[in-house]
Amino acid sequence: MQSTSSEMIHDKTWEHFPHEADIGVRGLGSTKEEAFEWAGLALTAVITDPASVFPREAVVIVCEAPDDELLLVDWLNALVYEMATRNMLFSRFTVRFNTRSLHATAWGEKVDVARHQPAVEVKGATYTELSVKRDEQGAWIAQCVVDV
Repeated sequence: MQSTSSEMIHDKTWEHFPHEADIGVRGLGSTKEEAFEWAGLALTAVITDPASVFPREAVVIVCEAPDDELLLVDWLNALVYEMATRNMLFSRFTVRFNTRSLHATAWGEKVDVARHQPAVEVKGATYTELSVKRDEQGAWIAQCVVDV
């Protein structure tokens, strides 16, 4: 996989991939839950360095969708919504699935412009290059392009 930015955290990864004027976010993990968690971190990394965001406050997120791909879009858009309405950034996530629903907790803090230096505003997750699947080695990949 080609990426413009990649980060290794606790043996799990996330990365960005180029897409015209927007940016792709990709979460990789040994489970689908981990892939969604790392996709959430990749979303934060579009805006700021996730290491600068302290996990001080928990926000519960629940999404429902008919398939994994639509669930990924709903998950990322729920994070975008929570960031916008709470003026927060997130750096830690737990995701659990129950049939076609996702139950998650995102931990983060209020935006501190001086410390976080937000680069862009993410408008939302799109269906472009949307995919949730296992690769040849059995790792899960959850990705899509986000509108910035």
